[in-house]
Amino acid sequence: MTPVADGGGLPAAYLRTGSSSFTDFVAEHEPSLIPSRRGLPPGASIDAPHGTTIVTVIFEGGVLMAGDRRATMGNIIANRDMEKVFATDEFSVVGIAGTAGLAIELVRLFQVELEHYEKIEGALMSLEGKANRLASMIRGNLGMAMQGLSVVPIFAGYDHQAGLGRIFSYDVTGGCYEEHDHHSVGSGSLFARGALKKLYRPGMSGDEAVRVAVEALWDAADDDSATGGPDVGRRIWPTVALVTADGARFIPDDGVAPVVDAIIADRQGNPGGRRGGGAA
Repeated sequence: MTPVADGGGLPAAYLRTGSSSFTDFVAEHEPSLIPSRRGLPPGASIDAPHGTTIVTVIFEGGVLMAGDRRATMGNIIANRDMEKVFATDEFSVVGIAGTAGLAIELVRLFQVELEHYEKIEGALMSLEGKANRLASMIRGNLGMAMQGLSVVPIFAGYDHQAGLGRIFSYDVTGGCYEEHDHHSVGSGSLFARGALKKLYRPGMSGDEAVRVAVEALWDAADDDSATGGPDVGRRIWPTVALVTADGARFIPDDGVAPVVDAIIADRQGNPGGRRGGGAA
């Protein structure tokens, strides 16, 4: 237990100057609260829900991130309406793939990390700084990843210095890589990425990017059982977030539904994806 300062009040650790990193502070004084510090007993295994497919698309003036809503445990659908895309601060978002519970906890810690930095430093962290900070948190989870509890997020945000949206991907070791134009992670990423290559074009508007992202998730769900496409019967739509110079915002369900309806109409009788007007 952290010792309390003389005279009561806050523990002494809270009154000392130090790093602007909240994660480093917690790791030093209460390491058991850090998700990556909780290992499994030797030889133990756990079957936890996994998040699946996230896509990101650069458009004129910003970046879009969209995620399906399905979580799976093996061949079982564990959750049909899970949220996988989160705002990490006013100008960035993160999408999760991998072990769902651990990933959500990591995202919440990352949100606090950025808020803590802003309060201590009195300024927003740069977009690259945010991406690198998330990389170090993923690197700290390597021990859990080696036990099968991996977390592989994708990060995107608006870079005010460059005046454009940017995308960063990761591997389980904490490697951070900037992606260009578009990217996808998760079990359906192979199929989503193929769709993005065909549908993406530079200079798209935000509305066009929404259509492209939803179509990519649709194609991923068509070939990957772990990816949940738009669920028309239950009215469960992908989560879609856009980040521009004005900040991050999520498109409400009644804004995504017409996009899904348009895709269904265009693919009526031809679910493979060719839209009307072209040669067979």
